[in-house]
Amino acid sequence: MRKNLKHQAMISLCLGLVLGLPSLGAEAPKFETILYGASYYWEYMPYERLERDVELMEKAGINLIRVGESSWGVLEPSDGVFDFGWLRRVLDRVHKAGIKVILGTPTYSIPAWLYKEHPEIQVKQTNQPRYTYGLRQMSDMTHPVYRRYAERIIRRLVAEFRDHPAVIGYQLDNETHPSGTADARVQAEFREHLRRKFGTPENLNKAWGLNYWGQRINDFEELPPRDGALNPGYKLEWERFEQKIAADFLGWQAEIIRGLRRPGQFITHDFVGGFPGDISQTQIAPFLDVPAVNIYVGLQDGMDGEFIAYCGDINRSLKGTNYLVTETTAQTTGWDSRDQFPPYDGQLRLAVYANVLSGANLVAYWHWHSLHYGQETYWKGVLAHDLEPGRVYDEVSRVAHELKKTGPSLVNLKKKNRVAILYSMDSRNGLDFMPFDRAVGYMTVLDQMYKVLYRLNVGTDFVFPGSINLGDYDLVLVPPLYIASDELLLRLSEYVKGGGHVLMSFKSGFADDHSTVRWVRAPGPLREACGFSYQEFSNLRAPLRLRGDPFKAGEENAVSVWAEYLVPEKAEALAYYDHPVFGKYPAVTRNRFGKGTLTYEGTCLSDGLQAKVIAAALQAAGIPLTDAGLPAGVKVKHAVLADGSPVHAFFQFLRAGPRVRLFLSGRHRSFDGRDGRSFPQRPAAALGFRYHQGISLRRSSSPRKGLTLAPRFFNNLRICPRGVTG
Repeated sequence: MRKNLKHQAMISLCLGLVLGLPSLGAEAPKFETILYGASYYWEYMPYERLERDVELMEKAGINLIRVGESSWGVLEPSDGVFDFGWLRRVLDRVHKAGIKVILGTPTYSIPAWLYKEHPEIQVKQTNQPRYTYGLRQMSDMTHPVYRRYAERIIRRLVAEFRDHPAVIGYQLDNETHPSGTADARVQAEFREHLRRKFGTPENLNKAWGLNYWGQRINDFEELPPRDGALNPGYKLEWERFEQKIAADFLGWQAEIIRGLRRPGQFITHDFVGGFPGDISQTQIAPFLDVPAVNIYVGLQDGMDGEFIAYCGDINRSLKGTNYLVTETTAQTTGWDSRDQFPPYDGQLRLAVYANVLSGANLVAYWHWHSLHYGQETYWKGVLAHDLEPGRVYDEVSRVAHELKKTGPSLVNLKKKNRVAILYSMDSRNGLDFMPFDRAVGYMTVLDQMYKVLYRLNVGTDFVFPGSINLGDYDLVLVPPLYIASDELLLRLSEYVKGGGHVLMSFKSGFADDHSTVRWVRAPGPLREACGFSYQEFSNLRAPLRLRGDPFKAGEENAVSVWAEYLVPEKAEALAYYDHPVFGKYPAVTRNRFGKGTLTYEGTCLSDGLQAKVIAAALQAAGIPLTDAGLPAGVKVKHAVLADGSPVHAFFQFLRAGPRVRLFLSGRHRSFDGRDGRSFPQRPAAALGFRYHQGISLRRSSSPRKGLTLAPRFFNNLRICPRGVTG
C-alpha cells in the first residue's frame, strides 16, 4: 500500500513546500544508552546532603539528573546578584559520579523581589483581576519587562555552565502555557496580529462575517476586547494568538541558547502529557532538537499503560523522532494527600519499559526526594520523606542496573506504524465554541478512537493539519474535522485517491479555517472523496440502534447525539438507523475513490460499535489484527532497533500478582531481568519471580521468529520464548 502512495506523498511534499507547511524537523540527538534518572533539587533539602544523595544515585545506577528549572529566586536572590556556586558544586559532584545533567531555564516561576518591583508583569485574564504572587506560570511572557529579566538570567546561566562537561542539554522553561494573558497591552498586540494576517479591516469583516449584528469595523483599533466577544471567528483566532504567544516565547529562548551553547548540547521543552488545550505542540516542536513530555500515570489497579502509549505516540509524532520523558511518577502525586496511590512492586519497571518501547530515550522521575514543605509536599519522589532508601529506591536501582545491559540496544529505536490519527486543535476549539452536545465533543471522539486502537494492539502515530507525510500511512482516522482549509480537505482527498484509507467522523468539512460555515453543499471539498452530500442534520434525543446490527456489535449496536442526513451519490451505505424517519439515511458509508476508500460516520458511535467499525476499516486498509487476540491486560509494542533488527515487547497489566518473566533475547545473547545475569547463546533462563506486572522483550531477525504466543503460555501468566516452559 505504501508503494502505491509514493507518488501521492511526493505531491504532498511539493505542496507542503509551496504552502510553507511545517516539516518534521531535524533528526533528534542520538544517545549511547537509555538515560534514566530524576529531577534533583539540592536547594530544597532540609540539610546538607549532597554527598549522601550522589552516593545513593551512584549505588542505584542512575545516569542523569535534571536541575535548575524552578530556582530563579535561588540563582538570582536579589536583582542583579547571582549565586551559581551551589549549582556548580552539584554539577561538579554528579559529573565525578558519571551522571549527566539537563539544565533548565528558570523562567516559569519568578523571584519574589521581581514581583515586588514589577507586579505589572503578572497575567491578567479576561474578566479577571491581575494575578498576584504565589502561583507559578502566571507571568505574562509577552511583557517586555519580564522578557528583559528572563533574558538576563538565561544568558548568565548558560554562559556560566555551557562548558561544564556534565551538561548535555537545556530545557526551555517548564510546561509552558500562555495562561490566558489578555490585558490591554496583549489585546493591542492581538490587533496588530490581525492587521498582519488580514491586511485590511474589510478582509477581516468578510472572514468573520462582522456585518452580523452590525459589528463590522472600519479600523483595527475599533476591534472590541476579547472579554465579551461571541463571534466564533474572533474566538478561534484569539486561541491561535494565545498558542503563538507560547511558541514565540519558547522560540525566543531557543534562539538565545543556540547562540551560547557549546556544540553537541541539545535543546528540549517538557510538554504536559496528552494534548494541552492552550498550546500548539506542533508550533513549538521546530524550535526543539528533541521534544520532552511529563507523563503522570495511574498506579496500583489503575495502571493499564494507555496514557504512557498515548503521550509517547503524540510526542514521537511531533518531529518523527525519539523523545524524552522528563517527569514521571515515582511514588504518589497530588497537591494534597487525597490521591496517594504508590506503585505496586514492579509497576515502575513496567512503566520504564513501556516508555522506552514507545520511543523514549530518557525516563526521569519527578523527583529525587520528597518535599517537606510547599504545595507539592505529597508529590513524592524516589526517596520518601525520611530521605532514606526504601522499596521504590530499590526498584529504581534494579531498573537502572538492567538498563546498563538493555539500554544500549533499546536506545534510538524507531516505530513504523501503519495507522495515524489526525489531530486538529482548531477543530477542537471550534467545537468548544459551537458544541453539539453537553457531554460529547472533539476530544471525546479522538479519545474513543485511540482507545480502540490501543485495545486492539495497533501501533498508532498522530498527524496534524500541516503534516505532509500522510502517504506514510495506510489508514488515517479523522475525528470531527470541523475547522479545515480547502487545502487540507483536498490533501486528504488526494491521499485517498492515491491509495490511502480514511475513517472520518461527523461534522468534518463543515466550516472553513475562520470558523465560517461553507456556503456549498456539505461536506464541501470532501464531497467527491466521501461520495455523498447532505443539507440537514439533527440532534438525537435518545440513542438509536442500527438496522440489522450490521457490524455485529450486539448490545453496543447504538448511536447517539448527532445524525447527518447523508444522501449517497457514489458511496455505499454500510449501516442505516433503525428509525421511522432517520432510517432513510445511512449512518455509516464507505466510498471507493481512486485507489483508496473513505469511510464516514455520520453519527456518534458507542464504544463497542466504534471498535467494530475501526476493525472493519483496518481490514479494508489491509492491516491485519495480528495482536488483537492477546489476553485481556496484555499489550504489545513493536519497534525497530538502531541496528535494524525488530524488537517485540509484551506487557502484562493485571491487578493480581502473577508469575511473569522479563527477557531480552538477541542473536548473540539473552538477558533475564531478574538479577542482571547474561546467558550467552541461549534463550532466557526459566527464572520465575513474583511481580504484579510483566514485561517480555524479544529481539529477532524476523518479526515473529522465536515467539510462541499460544494461549497456554498466558493461562499461568507466563510469557516465554519458544521452547521454554516451566
